[in-house]
Amino acid sequence: MTATPGTQSETIGLKRTLRFRDLVLYGIILIQPTAPMPVFGVLYEQSRGHVVAVILLAMVAMLFTSVSYGRMARMYPHGGSAFLYVGKEIHPSLGYITGWCLVLDYVINPLICVIWCSRAAINFVPEVPYIAWAIFFALLFTVLNCNGVETSARINAGMAAALGVVIVLVLISSVRWILHLSHPTPGFFLDPLYNRSSFNTGAVLHGTSIAVLTYIGFDGISTLTDEAKDPA
Repeated sequence: MTATPGTQSETIGLKRTLRFRDLVLYGIILIQPTAPMPVFGVLYEQSRGHVVAVILLAMVAMLFTSVSYGRMARMYPHGGSAFLYVGKEIHPSLGYITGWCLVLDYVINPLICVIWCSRAAINFVPEVPYIAWAIFFALLFTVLNCNGVETSARINAGMAAALGVVIVLVLISSVRWILHLSHPTPGFFLDPLYNRSSFNTGAVLHGTSIAVLTYIGFDGISTLTDEAKDPA
């Protein structure tokens, strides 16, 4: 802004407080390392047991997208994410449409989080009705977001640690279960990747289209460009 006589020039904008570590933790929380767990049953059924295969195939597909986002973020180190990238590289009108699609995504995602958390909480405290849990989580998420991005960064660090503990516990349980198996064959370990008797290309591709949901969220880091100390 233009300085007036007797005053100092001020820069209007978001306060850059996020470090590289904060962005990494933010991305981990958005993607969720435990994301395959809730949809494991669906992936198993749709892919006819080839859960590992569809998750790996989805990872390969999403890698191309993530690399593209990385290159765009370095070229345009400003807020806007896909809205900015499409508008700069293709056409502003398409960027405008992309921006409205992103807004829809940001509206639906919190609703999904409230619904999922409320349904999960009922499993632990069934005495509390669903509507009460929904109101509680909606207010909780709203208050946390209103406290600013620094608060979110601290919460993300705690959630990342908690998810890490969950992963370690799952790995320990898996190893213990495998060690108690009696003479497992090599085919037993390869079945999640390829089982000749149940493999079906259509089923695997259908499962892959669902498995990409476990990687959704990495693009959220690019929306924090204006709040990062080193946006490039």
